[in-house]
Amino acid sequence: MRLWTLHPRYLDARGLVALWREALLAQKVLAGGTKGYRQHPQLARFRATEDPQTAIASYLAGVLDEARARGYDFDASRITTPPSRSLVMPATEGQLRYEWSHLLGKLRHRSPDWCLDFPEMCDPDPHPLFLVGPGGVEGWERA
Repeated sequence: MRLWTLHPRYLDARGLVALWREALLAQKVLAGGTKGYRQHPQLARFRATEDPQTAIASYLAGVLDEARARGYDFDASRITTPPSRSLVMPATEGQLRYEWSHLLGKLRHRSPDWCLDFPEMCDPDPHPLFLVGPGGVEGWERA
């Protein structure tokens, strides 16, 4: 499971669809609807919020916005809790840089033409849910 801190615009089609599916799985896990993935480290930051269901719904809404901007037909009814457009979660610069490097490696292999638009030393935008501040790679990251 990878719930990117990066803005979904950087993902190729395969990555965006995978993110949607993985975030839907995270929503189910956070709701207690599955036995698997309950201890997955990517869920720690959502569990740390006051309302994990609203947090993951807000994350899904950001992914849905990107999908719609590309003309994809993701099913919005799969988001089970109303998202909050005003909710902001913290993220660190180090995490964003780590994920950017990780994503570029994946894209060079999987979709080399897609990543040509992204300069090597780019300062990528975060997913709209996150506000980036100083700090290193998050403790929950499996680096």
